[in-house]
Amino acid sequence: MVLFCLFFVVYCGTISANLLIITLVSTSRNLHTPMYFFISQLSTSDILLTTDIVPNLFYILLNNGGTISVIGCMTQFFFFSASEVFECFLLTVMSYDRYVAICNPLRYSSIMTRTHCVILTIICCVLSFFIAFTDSLTLSMLAFCGTNIIDHFFCDLVPLVEIACSSTYTIELEDYLICFIALFIPITIIIISYINIIVTILRFKSNISRQKAFSTCSSHLLVVSIFYITLLSVYLSPQKGQTLNLSKLLSLLYTVFTPLINPIIYSLRNKEIKKSLQEITNKSWNNIIFYR
Repeated sequence: MVLFCLFFVVYCGTISANLLIITLVSTSRNLHTPMYFFISQLSTSDILLTTDIVPNLFYILLNNGGTISVIGCMTQFFFFSASEVFECFLLTVMSYDRYVAICNPLRYSSIMTRTHCVILTIICCVLSFFIAFTDSLTLSMLAFCGTNIIDHFFCDLVPLVEIACSSTYTIELEDYLICFIALFIPITIIIISYINIIVTILRFKSNISRQKAFSTCSSHLLVVSIFYITLLSVYLSPQKGQTLNLSKLLSLLYTVFTPLINPIIYSLRNKEIKKSLQEITNKSWNNIIFYR
């Protein structure tokens, strides 16, 4: 019951914080910029991810275990994969946005137009859903036999492959390809972008300009670090050397706690978001009618 209460509070906080970010970005004119548009898309992805995982986790905690149909399991895996891959691509696009803003500021407004941002987001969405659908379809073709018990709190790739009776060669080969497309290519682009960003910032003569440039990138860099470190620790670390409890703990970090941490990082470290929140709060307070 203690764990249930903890995750319930985290889930409510995650939904509220991310909805707040989406509301602020959509209603505040000073947040109608590419960076905040992508932040709102990240919040949408975090809501999808945590809603896909946490309600079923509640059921498992209340019943000390649970069951799910094969179709339900594949559906959960599809939305989990889609949201994770989308976040990989979106964080890459956000690093490109910061690269253009700092390394090519004079052309930023002409490159990162509203139309361009929407197109980039749609491309990320289409690619992520295509990859998730392909992976889910291949996984559903595996034959499952025996007890069909997975020691996990959601339908993840590794525990499902472990209980498969048929050959897993195709799904493993496919996942190596997906890791290359959805992990290594985005990480490479992010690293190259930030190398160029750091080199450009160090060339600034003014310390104030350097601090301002670093502050605009620090939140994104922190989110990227948390996301990829936890993700890589689960899927690229040797599974035989990793205990089940450690694997579940790491999975909790990026499926339950990271969606809560992301809006906190962006709101606490961003003056524009805090300013917009204060303006909306003051406006709402002024619109309140008091009775005597």
